[in-house]
Amino acid sequence: MKQTELQQMLAEFAAERLALLERHEAGARAVSHYDFNNAYQYVINREEMQLTWLQTALVDFGAALPPPAGTIALPALQKADKKGDGTAFRGIFEDDARQLAAFVERWRPRVAAMTHGRQRIMLDIILGESREQQRMFEQAAAGVEDLLGRRTGGVPRQGAVLSTRWME
Repeated sequence: MKQTELQQMLAEFAAERLALLERHEAGARAVSHYDFNNAYQYVINREEMQLTWLQTALVDFGAALPPPAGTIALPALQKADKKGDGTAFRGIFEDDARQLAAFVERWRPRVAAMTHGRQRIMLDIILGESREQQRMFEQAAAGVEDLLGRRTGGVPRQGAVLSTRWME
């Protein structure tokens, strides 16, 4: 694989990953359920780290992180649920899982064919974490709330997350 091909591949991969990050940020703003929103925060944190890795790899070529590959629309919310169990967000979670599955499916063969070992391993790690995130969203769509761990003492969740970080 020539250096220009490697640079192009890394840039395409980063642009798609950045589009997914922006989509997950939009999802986090829409999903007010506390446990599910925490899962989004975890996913976003990992994606930001992955983009840092990609940015560092691109700097080796004298290139910057590209803009997102596009905008991934957020599905409309279902009618709010009265039980607070998060079912109103199921369509968003299912879409997130589909988007991540498609991303992995699209990139897995291209990454497997790479000859540059260090970059192939980095992209493999990102694809593996993407698969983990896909499973997390599938579990959220199924109504599993304890995605990041169980509450201690059986204390029920109360309240919700605001769509904006700071209110004045």
